[in-house]
Amino acid sequence: MLRSFVAKIEKSVSVFAQRRIPLRYLDEATSEVPDDVREGYFAVLATKGGESKRFIVGLDYLNDPDFLGLLTQAQEEFGFRQKGALAIPCQPQELQKILDGRRM
Repeated sequence: MLRSFVAKIEKSVSVFAQRRIPLRYLDEATSEVPDDVREGYFAVLATKGGESKRFIVGLDYLNDPDFLGLLTQAQEEFGFRQKGALAIPCQPQELQKILDGRRM
């Protein structure tokens, strides 16, 4: 089911990019995409134990096994009907460690 979800996201993003349709999502304050979310990226909110941090993540992480594990946790806890930044139930340090590991 997770692979199907990731495939749908990749397909949707490629359709938007090919047609040059602005990618939009609902945020608490606005329906516009924030300036820090460039094409090929999406916003993620790592939140657990009262601690939260927003990250901007490249679409290539949708192929990273550790990141996919976090998406599975998000599906189990929140479902896939989220709007705005994608909420992931993990400590911000945990997501930062995954992101830092790919930069080496």
